[in-house]
Amino acid sequence: MTGKERREQLLDVGRSLFAERGYDGTSVEEIASRAGVSKPVVYEHFGGKEGLYAVVVDREVQQLLDMFATALSGDDAKALLEQACLVLLTYVEEHGDGFRILVRESPVGMDRSGGFATIMSDVASQVEYILVQQFKARGFETKLAGLYSQALVGMVALTGQWWQDHRKPKRDEVAAHLVNLAWNGLSRLEAKPRIPR
Repeated sequence: MTGKERREQLLDVGRSLFAERGYDGTSVEEIASRAGVSKPVVYEHFGGKEGLYAVVVDREVQQLLDMFATALSGDDAKALLEQACLVLLTYVEEHGDGFRILVRESPVGMDRSGGFATIMSDVASQVEYILVQQFKARGFETKLAGLYSQALVGMVALTGQWWQDHRKPKRDEVAAHLVNLAWNGLSRLEAKPRIPR
């Protein structure tokens, strides 16, 4: 195996173990054992468990950010909300191990500035900008747009965590119900919401 192939193998093994057991529940010994290498090989490539974990997290963060960048387009607020819901739920569906890693608490003493909370905060900032525009257009006060954006993004993120374990209803239906609640509020819920395709 080349050095690059070995590195990728260790990343795959580490990703799987961190998703399964968390950072604290995973040891260098176990990573090495599953990869069929000695502990020094892990240290050689990553300097230890912390280095391997940091690379795994960085890759997952980039994957999710790329998905948001690719999917979010247009100026229609409801369509952007639909797109954002679908992006996060698609990530949960297609990158379940990565999602588990990102939503776990950071290990003590490790900087997780690029983790899930930061990504969701960045998404909330984008949503806030959209909400300010929508609030102005409707003559509403804009100073609480940040609160609403955090609430919307938090609702989708926490639902994504719940949905990862349940997987019912289907992704598009979950997204439609989230948008229904966010867009219409409890007083104007639609009986059968759907995301138009």
